[in-house]
Amino acid sequence: MAVIRLADPKRDARQVAAIYYPYVINTPITFESEPPDGNEMSSRMESVLTSYPWIVCVHDDEVMGYAYGSQFRTREAYDWSVETTVYVREAAHGLGIGSALYTSLLECLRLQGYVSAVGVIALPNHKSVVLHEKLGFKRDGILPSAGYKNGTWYDVGMWWKQLDKPPEQPETPLKISDLGQGKNNDLAVALMKGQIRLKI
Repeated sequence: MAVIRLADPKRDARQVAAIYYPYVINTPITFESEPPDGNEMSSRMESVLTSYPWIVCVHDDEVMGYAYGSQFRTREAYDWSVETTVYVREAAHGLGIGSALYTSLLECLRLQGYVSAVGVIALPNHKSVVLHEKLGFKRDGILPSAGYKNGTWYDVGMWWKQLDKPPEQPETPLKISDLGQGKNNDLAVALMKGQIRLKI
């Protein structure tokens, strides 16, 4: 059984950086050009975890993939929207890890009080588009030639999913550290939503 849990920056950062590395070096999936090392990745994870979930899928102590939420825009009016990101170890594609991570991530974000999630996808990226649409995201627009990497211009697509009905008087979303304080431990319930059995 693969376990989905909150990431531990000190424990997981090196493996997370290793998963991210080939995407930076070999693909336009991320527009980042210099892959972060374990120390930089640990710092990023700690920053995200002050408010948002950063989760990992672990099998036999090996991180197979990760997903996280992050601030969509800085204006206060956007506080109930969140950008979502997922990466899976290259050798583990096709095992359902991305779907499992996103299922748990989206449930965490919903329970925190976020109303909408936004996936930003450099195109073409068929696998990411299929994953987002499988989980209920809808294409909401394309930015033509929005990014330039390694000598090529790439379009960027915006995929959107409503996580919950927008309340008339929304409360500030909970920090991820506050989510597990409910009597039913909402965090544990959310993370269980995506648990999967891996056939490796």
